[in-house]
Amino acid sequence: MLEKLFQLKAHNTTLRTEVLAGLTTFLTMAYILFVNPSILAETGMDHGAVFVATCLAAAIGSAIMGLVANYPIALAPGMGLNAFFTYTVVLTMGYTWQTALGAVFLSGAIFFLLSIFKIREWIIHSIPLALRSGIAAGIGLFLAIIALKNAGIVVDNPATLVGLGDLTAGGPLLACLGFFLIAALAYRKITGAVMIGILVVTVLSIILGLSELNGVVSMPPSLVPTFMQLDIMGALDIGLLSVIFAFLFVDLFDTSGTLIGVAQKANLLDKDGRMPRLGRALLADSTATMAGAALGTSTTTSYIESAAGISAGGRTGLTACVVALLFLLSLFFAPLAGAVPAYATAPALLFVAVLMMSSLANIDWEDLTVAAPVAIAALAMPLTFSIANGIAFGFIAWTAIKLLAGRWRELSPAMWVLSILFVIKLGWFAG
Repeated sequence: MLEKLFQLKAHNTTLRTEVLAGLTTFLTMAYILFVNPSILAETGMDHGAVFVATCLAAAIGSAIMGLVANYPIALAPGMGLNAFFTYTVVLTMGYTWQTALGAVFLSGAIFFLLSIFKIREWIIHSIPLALRSGIAAGIGLFLAIIALKNAGIVVDNPATLVGLGDLTAGGPLLACLGFFLIAALAYRKITGAVMIGILVVTVLSIILGLSELNGVVSMPPSLVPTFMQLDIMGALDIGLLSVIFAFLFVDLFDTSGTLIGVAQKANLLDKDGRMPRLGRALLADSTATMAGAALGTSTTTSYIESAAGISAGGRTGLTACVVALLFLLSLFFAPLAGAVPAYATAPALLFVAVLMMSSLANIDWEDLTVAAPVAIAALAMPLTFSIANGIAFGFIAWTAIKLLAGRWRELSPAMWVLSILFVIKLGWFAG
């Protein structure tokens, strides 16, 4: 049955290799079980229900990817978009988490339609690679400032907006230790470096009496507080169009980049350098996003950490299905997730930020018509506390600078249209 489903022999792999690859991928991305509930709970969502939704969304997404697309790529609620969901859409813009879930669902539905009608290639090719890299780096900076805030290292200061926190307190010290540990373990290529860092800080926090552990294993918490609570009609509010676009845009490019990058590493591209069954993989991603929103979590997306499992020999969808099973088993470890303090997950956020900011290395800094818009997009995200604003500023700056520099022929129709829409959107907010 496994041979028929996954074609193990054709991919020159075995059951044992695929299982080990699935375990490896799971260990590298399991930190999301602690980080996602911690972030989304700040909106008022039930921590236990979000934990269950995270497990189920990851399991559903990974299983669909494995069974339908037959790729060794795992899915889970994405970093960056969960922070945007909480800190921008709910806490800054003032929408309810139910409405935010509705926006996530709509972005998934649009992604689904784009995948079916194959419009996604046109959109992907219309947006300059450099601008995409700048947006990825900006999301990294956005995560970094959230991480430093959650750790108590960066605090509010009325005179200067931000200032340095009390570095002699337990939380900031443990957060620093966690980040140093994660970075060192990752450098040594230790599997599960991020999760090890989170668990070490949590254990030290419990030993020092800074947090409590009320058991490790239990029956899964109730999903009822978040299940089918999404408000789709509320998400159709005109002010949320840019939010839906931000969810869609980031998921579209993040997923496409991850899929192609991971497939390249696994030698799964065809002779023309294209990814077979890309449509199926994108449908798996968009379906998982819609399912995740219905369950009660932010955008579910393909994880670049899947490359770890591929390095361990994973070549088929069986790897992703093993990850799905492990996320289902994780449902019984809710008490452990509940014991993880914010300053224990902060190092994980900061480490992901470091990885995302590396995309700036691909920028041609000698060309100011490229460098300036990229820098604006990256800086606007943390400084306005919004991924959507960063994308808007980046598009507008790219189009305006290229136009004024006499290089308007380099602008695609999509760039013109989107830039004009962003100008209108920012004008509404100013009004």
